[in-house]
Amino acid sequence: MIDLEKLRFTKTHEWLRVEGSTGYVGITDHAQKEITDVVFVELPKIGKEVEKAGEAAVVESVKAAFSIYAPVSGKVVKANGAVEKDPSLVNKSPYEEGWFFAIEIKDKSEIDSLMTEKDYLEFIKTGAH
Repeated sequence: MIDLEKLRFTKTHEWLRVEGSTGYVGITDHAQKEITDVVFVELPKIGKEVEKAGEAAVVESVKAAFSIYAPVSGKVVKANGAVEKDPSLVNKSPYEEGWFFAIEIKDKSEIDSLMTEKDYLEFIKTGAH
């Protein structure tokens, strides 16, 4: 089980888990519930440079398509092929098996601008989507 206190969150409902200089990215449980049934995931290519808050991936549900934004800048070093094969992992396991991609973080100071779990829970409680 992932310790949510170790994650950082964006206002666009992505999470970031930092392991050394690598950041794993997914969407929050709140986001997957809002999106509902995920049917397709388009991941970024390995080696792609992503900018903080720039579009990095796309997820489609039975409702619509949604952009996934990079929480920090860096280079994509891993893509989770499991979610391409079985997009429902995003709904079943948003913090573990349902991650989208990992990036080599360019500037670790960008992490400081992200929300803690407590801040994020407060943010979604206020209804600011």
